[in-house]
Amino acid sequence: MRILIVEDDETLIEGIAYTLEKEKWFVEKAASGEEAWFQGSTEDFDAIVLDLSLPELDGTEILKRWRRENISTPVLILTSRSGWLDRVNGINLGADDYLTKPFRMEELVARLRAIIRRSKGHSNEQILCGGVAVDLLEMSASVNGDSIELGPLEWRALTHLMMNRGSVIPSHELIDHVYGPNSDRNVNAMEALIKRLRKKLGVPLIHTRRGSGYLVQNDAPGTDDG
Repeated sequence: MRILIVEDDETLIEGIAYTLEKEKWFVEKAASGEEAWFQGSTEDFDAIVLDLSLPELDGTEILKRWRRENISTPVLILTSRSGWLDRVNGINLGADDYLTKPFRMEELVARLRAIIRRSKGHSNEQILCGGVAVDLLEMSASVNGDSIELGPLEWRALTHLMMNRGSVIPSHELIDHVYGPNSDRNVNAMEALIKRLRKKLGVPLIHTRRGSGYLVQNDAPGTDDG
């Protein structure tokens, strides 16, 4: 999963990034309001962690702009403001959850997982499709009940495809979620990664749509066309 962290406290943003990277998530950071607004408006993220008190542009104004632009990326607000009115205002502006500083990193991760699952239409931490199961909490994968070992890149690719099953994911989007938007990796690198992942899975779960991208279907796997 690809997460944007918006926070101007250098120690805190590095601590959050370290925690999320241990979860095998790809993390990007923004320390100012203008930078955050631009990244959230022009790039694709699974979720955004947004501090309210930012230089240049306040977090509430950023959230207003995103929602006016119909950007529906799940947003978890971070703030030192503990009043209930601030919480209500944040939710009314379109935030998906609210976390008051100081907080434990375990709670941040749990809340992020929850808002991402809800945004993708999943009710729990385990996603099943065609004999393949991924457990987002345990960061484990299995095929027909047998565990398989996945590297961080393979894990990011598989979880992104399974969380968005039923939708064709363009190659450039998958590259951004696996390697990051500034990576020099190309379509050929993604094809090689998908080939390795298919070999480990051993079942025809991931389908290629030539010229479009990759697809995990909602139902049991059929004949792979890629």
